[in-house]
Amino acid sequence: MTSGRRKLGGRREPVFDASPELRVSASDRPAPGGPRTPRRKKSKARARKNRRSARTLIGKTVYWTLVACLWVGIGGVGTVVYVGAHLPPIQSLEIPKRPPTIQILDVRGHALARRGDLAGEVLSLKEMPGYVPEAFIAIEDRRFYSHYGVDPYGIARAAVANIMHFGVAQGGSTLTQQLAKNLFLTQERTITRKLQEVLLALWLERKFSKTQILEIYLNRVYFGAGAYGIEQASLRYFGKSARHMNLAEAALLAGLVKSPSRLAPTRNFNAAEKRAKIVLSAMAELGFISAANKKVAIARPPRIVAQAGNGAVNYVADWVMDALNDVIGHIDEDLVVQTSIDAGLQASAEKSFAAVFDAKGAKSGVAQGALVAMTPDGAVRAMIGGRNYGESQFNRAVAAKRQPGSAFKPFVYLTALERGLTPDSVRDDRPIKLKGWRPENYGHEYFGPVTLTKALALSLNTVSVRLTMEFSPMAVIRTAHRLGIASKLQPNASIALGTSEVSPLELIGAYATFANGGYAVMPHIIEQVTGAEGKTLYTRSRQPLGRIVEARYAGMMNEMMEETLTAGTARKASLPGWPAAGKTGTSQDFRDAWFVGYTSQLVTGVWLGNDNGSPTKHVTGGGMPVEIWSRFMRDAHQGVPVADLPRPPSTGGLFSGLFGGTPQRPSPPAPVQQPSALAPQRQTTGSANLDGWMINNLFGRRRD
Repeated sequence: MTSGRRKLGGRREPVFDASPELRVSASDRPAPGGPRTPRRKKSKARARKNRRSARTLIGKTVYWTLVACLWVGIGGVGTVVYVGAHLPPIQSLEIPKRPPTIQILDVRGHALARRGDLAGEVLSLKEMPGYVPEAFIAIEDRRFYSHYGVDPYGIARAAVANIMHFGVAQGGSTLTQQLAKNLFLTQERTITRKLQEVLLALWLERKFSKTQILEIYLNRVYFGAGAYGIEQASLRYFGKSARHMNLAEAALLAGLVKSPSRLAPTRNFNAAEKRAKIVLSAMAELGFISAANKKVAIARPPRIVAQAGNGAVNYVADWVMDALNDVIGHIDEDLVVQTSIDAGLQASAEKSFAAVFDAKGAKSGVAQGALVAMTPDGAVRAMIGGRNYGESQFNRAVAAKRQPGSAFKPFVYLTALERGLTPDSVRDDRPIKLKGWRPENYGHEYFGPVTLTKALALSLNTVSVRLTMEFSPMAVIRTAHRLGIASKLQPNASIALGTSEVSPLELIGAYATFANGGYAVMPHIIEQVTGAEGKTLYTRSRQPLGRIVEARYAGMMNEMMEETLTAGTARKASLPGWPAAGKTGTSQDFRDAWFVGYTSQLVTGVWLGNDNGSPTKHVTGGGMPVEIWSRFMRDAHQGVPVADLPRPPSTGGLFSGLFGGTPQRPSPPAPVQQPSALAPQRQTTGSANLDGWMINNLFGRRRD
């Protein structure tokens, strides 16, 4: 608007310019048909409606949340009531019982050994050096003094670690939970048992102080080799009271709690020492010890003392105690354990072992050895874990891992048979080169085209390598694992020559599958466990594990490995009148010498070598191991009716029917009460051997 024009009387009229133009918007115009409702009133109504809907939704959410919480609470209370109703009785926690006495019997009920006679004194924390309880807290429960029996932070940390490692890398149980499990519960892994453990842990925290809980724990925990409580463990391993343990010894014992059967220093000192270093690092991290103290403790590892009883039966007793902890769990009463060991065979094994060692051990550069004898179904009848138990309690029969050399070759040949070859199939024995590797035969002698039977009997390395590469190293490894080899095997060409390490127990157990005609074997030693007042706590299942090798292939392998004893590398083996088979093995530079041989009644393996892996003086599997095997097996088979090995079904038929030698799977093993350790099976008069001779000669089978 601009200034108006002046008119008469001094009046000014307003004048509007053309710009800016004033316009009426559509919203300012009245709607057709009547006046329009104001937008503000409509928005307020919608807001009130939305608020009412929100209040309704919140109300419903709160209601159903309360209902859900109520049901969860009812379920939780019900779970607690159920778990609490099934809790074991809680009595006399303050004073632990004396360590139980374990009587170990042989297969006939004769006493073999006793464990638990050395009752450890109950010690208070004040009687121990301060670093003893600190070692356990550092490695097992570093928040012990800040939780109330269950540690949510520890559980979360363990869960994250397990997820990151795609497996069980850490445990979230507190010391109080471990004590609850050890005192009252079994070793079963169920949700109910875990809930019981939690309730008992909370109960313990309410009833006892932290000091009392830690004292009870240290005086009750299992440390391996039959030792319960820190005092007994210190006496067992170090020969002195826990009052006088040094830092390195305390760390070693604290490290055993994770897996006492596997880490016991008498069984696996290297693993125990490695675990102790982890404990020392944890103590230093928490400020319990200085870096200097840690360094000194690592530099001076504990010395494990020799035990009073030096007989090889102590190796058996230690293994029984470790196996007992696995099948029974915590032991809180006197027990009688009936084993599969035969006292007579055990004594014969020790005698044969000592005779050969005393005569040839020193001059042959052999310091250690192991022997295991078992029935074809896996019942261990005799075991020697080392040259002298008093000098070394390490059980080489169970825990040592050594290269089997050519004793591994039966898995190569079984793989070949199962993929279409036969004992008469021919392969070239000539030099071979694989990526710069040139495996050679012993003696550098080559025979050209040979049958698989001859190649196995003479232990020809080039043929074994060719078969392995023909069917792949992984195929051979799968065969070995199927037969019971549990150790990790490397999938390379050298697996054909037994370069991956195995234990004597698992290798001998795998050979048992050949002896029984192709059935799975689980080596075992505990037959029955009896508790107070004769109550049976455990009985080994008699259910067979099933066939894992076809009968024809098992029979072929038996016939091929017979040649090892008659015309091959084990010609010195002597077991008159008995069909027997087996395989020798010698690792590189003569570091390990093996012989695993068997009849239809007994499978026995011998390993000789040195703990530090140093070479022997050219000891081969066909030498000292065969000699020990022959001495023992001759004694073991005296008075036992002769029985043939399982044969291929095709070997039977006409000739077997004429001469009464029908091959069959060995009969099931005798019950534990059977007076004979070698359960007699089928009696023969050598007809199977006669059948073999007739077939070979009449039908031209090649037998090199």
